[in-house]
Amino acid sequence: MVHPKSLDPYESPRSFYGSELRRLREEWGLFQERLGELVFCSGTYISQIEKAARRPQEDLSERFDSVLETGGHLARLYPLVTRTRPAAYSVVAADPRAVSQPVARMRFAEYFTTAAELQAVARTISSFSPTLVPGLLQTPEYARAVFRAAQPLRSAADIEDRVGLRMGRARIFDHPTGPLFWAVLDESVIRRPVGGAAVMAEQLFHLVELARENRIIVQVLPFSAGAHALMEGELCLLTFADAPPAAYVEGPHAGQLIDDSSTVAECVLSYDFTRAAAMAPEASLELIESAAEQYAQGQG
Repeated sequence: MVHPKSLDPYESPRSFYGSELRRLREEWGLFQERLGELVFCSGTYISQIEKAARRPQEDLSERFDSVLETGGHLARLYPLVTRTRPAAYSVVAADPRAVSQPVARMRFAEYFTTAAELQAVARTISSFSPTLVPGLLQTPEYARAVFRAAQPLRSAADIEDRVGLRMGRARIFDHPTGPLFWAVLDESVIRRPVGGAAVMAEQLFHLVELARENRIIVQVLPFSAGAHALMEGELCLLTFADAPPAAYVEGPHAGQLIDDSSTVAECVLSYDFTRAAAMAPEASLELIESAAEQYAQGQG
């Protein structure tokens, strides 16, 4: 686990901002929760800023300066922070939903670490998937097929570790305060036989089961919809009870967390346009279930 104090404050402007906020807070003898109360945000969000995982908003920097009597120090740092990306880190999320996972210390690709931690404490997760079932909704066999195809030279033991970690993350849906998950799947997700017909049948029936149990909402974006607002790739939107929203975009071997408010707003609009073009949830479930039955009969 990487403690905030072990981060190099000179690694990036964002890390420097976080270390300065921590230094000023501790000089005043304030815990993160108490500072959060004074500036109208949560202690969790303060922690994320100090770890360089989240970027503060401009008005929040001004409130920090006011409460900590910095003479405008953090507000002057803010323009530098806006031009940097999150520092990579690996932490145990503060939310009890994350603690229940079998692998407490999350080990992910460096670019995904922050996004994985934030998913564990999100209030809502809204995803668009152009090619694959979202990781949090995958069955073990489907995840195993994905990992084998993406990294065929990895050892079987390493793949099993990754599958176990992915399944552990999915346990957030078992928690009573788990997030609302809204998934929009391109039709290609249900048509491509990842792992073979039997694996796909199990995976699609799993999606239907989750939706019928009111644990997720699923829509299918049919091929007939033609061009749409998210043709350029995968998108995941995250909202929180006590922190600003964020977006995560990913491509092969790379991903980026976005927390600039204007860019996140553009992502939300693109997602809304795409969701509006998708089939209704009930019709989507009927299509997914029909495809699952075809796979089960060996017709997929």
